[in-house]
Amino acid sequence: MARILYLTQIEIDHGARRCLPEECQRVGMKKPLVVTDPGVRAAGVLDMALAALGDLPHAVFDQTPSNPTEAGVRAALAIYRAQGCDGLIAVGGGSSIDLAKGLAILAAHQGPVDGALKTYATIEGGSPRIPDTVPPLIAVPTTAGTGSEVARGAIVIVDDGRKLGFHSWHLMPKAAILDPELTLGLPAWLTAATGMDAIAHCLETFMAPAVNPPADGIALDGLARGWAHIERATTHGGDRDARWAMMSASMQGAMAFQKGLGCVHSLSHSLGGVNPKLHHGTLNAMFLPAVVLFNAPAEAIQKEQRLQRMAHAIGIGSCDAKGTELAEAIRALNARLGLPSGLRAMGVTEDLFERVIDGAMADHCHKTNPRIATRDDYRAMLATSM
Repeated sequence: MARILYLTQIEIDHGARRCLPEECQRVGMKKPLVVTDPGVRAAGVLDMALAALGDLPHAVFDQTPSNPTEAGVRAALAIYRAQGCDGLIAVGGGSSIDLAKGLAILAAHQGPVDGALKTYATIEGGSPRIPDTVPPLIAVPTTAGTGSEVARGAIVIVDDGRKLGFHSWHLMPKAAILDPELTLGLPAWLTAATGMDAIAHCLETFMAPAVNPPADGIALDGLARGWAHIERATTHGGDRDARWAMMSASMQGAMAFQKGLGCVHSLSHSLGGVNPKLHHGTLNAMFLPAVVLFNAPAEAIQKEQRLQRMAHAIGIGSCDAKGTELAEAIRALNARLGLPSGLRAMGVTEDLFERVIDGAMADHCHKTNPRIATRDDYRAMLATSM
């Protein structure tokens, strides 16, 4: 089994879930609340994780929505407090892990919790308000996409309808247990959509202008690993090597995006808030080509030859200064994976544009893009992505 100490403790291997009791003991967790969703339970994956816990007392919240909400956080908090839990184990995709992070914030909150979560949001200046008294969290991802298991942030739809980011090193899971066996039964469409989320993280963080060479190196390796294995994982779900590689690519994307993301995520976060039924990873895949083309003229992109380096990582050899080949390669990969041809195929219509642009302009990823987008720029990216 590989143990990685970077940002947090990471166990990655087939069967890594068997480390759960050891990790609970290490972080002082005597009665965790296991946070998951109905799909994970129905697929039998939750049973695999609970079996690994052995006789450790625990409670379960299994109603995480596909996009975590403040109402869902409060429902889980009620169980956490009623059952006398002292820590959290998130078993699921990014939604379950992010809901658990939101729960950790409210568990440490003093006073009434209704509507309280937004006061901790990054764009509300809330990061310093997140205390170090949040309960410990162990993350067990069941998809290879968000990388939330090694991220200090969470995305939650708060009571006023906004899809907001919450960021603090206190939210970093105390352990990330990456067991590719938990992803072997993942449906092909979800494998593709979550895999493109991981690839988007690697691509977008590599384009972000902040100076962070280690993050750049991790992003490039994660990009190459994800691009080389996503089709095998999608079409041959039982391919253990491909599943391991995608789980690593997902982790690496999130390790790297501590550096920052950009317009892909500004748009995805906003549109996902307008219509929570839309899958975040699929939205990222739809926006990537347009954002690559928009970012191409940025000084940081041209000076560091970032388009060419990304092209090399995915094996297309070269890319012009406009990013054309890279954008086309992403579109072609989306097509091969069976993802939608564009936003219109997902049910998005032009009448939503202004609401989406409002959210994108206010998103925490807006200012970390290599080019700061205007409303007109966002409108053009939306139109190109239709």
